[in-house]
Amino acid sequence: MTIAIVGAGTIIYQDEGIGVYAQKYLEENYEFDHDITFVDGGVLGFKLMVYYQDYDKVVILDTITMQDDEAGAIYNLPAQELMGLGSYKQSAHEVEIVEMLEICSLLERMADVNIIGIVPENIDEVITKLTPKLNDKFPDFIKVALTQIETYGITYKKKASYTSLDEIIHAYDNPVARKDLEGLK
Repeated sequence: MTIAIVGAGTIIYQDEGIGVYAQKYLEENYEFDHDITFVDGGVLGFKLMVYYQDYDKVVILDTITMQDDEAGAIYNLPAQELMGLGSYKQSAHEVEIVEMLEICSLLERMADVNIIGIVPENIDEVITKLTPKLNDKFPDFIKVALTQIETYGITYKKKASYTSLDEIIHAYDNPVARKDLEGLK
């Protein structure tokens, strides 16, 4: 079974970066008893097709726009449900993710895809950190991702070393620090 964890979003638009930060947080802080490919999906959009086609399981970590829901609400949606939610398609990368899922669903093979999304508070301002509300909800977001990974029969444990969310955000905000983060492995 091949598994990819894809962090999607644009880190320069505040809460929009939570998916990218979450995939890096999982990669830096947990060991899994199965090989998992961690992908900084950023705004790859159409380039994500290779993961939808070549992997058995794909978990996308991202923001999700849900009408009339409070910032910080977390959803775990199978791709089929997401494709039926027109309200999800709010930003350019959200549109690309859904369009690629729709295209791949018509092809011969498609991964079992789950989207773990969190309702953002701010995706308009150019700030490379999370709002306090999403910062507080980050542990819950990670817990939902780990629970989804467990449904595949995969176990995990925390690594001896710990990289905080603040360190990860700082590393993305500062390319020199990012090289330092890579050196922590």
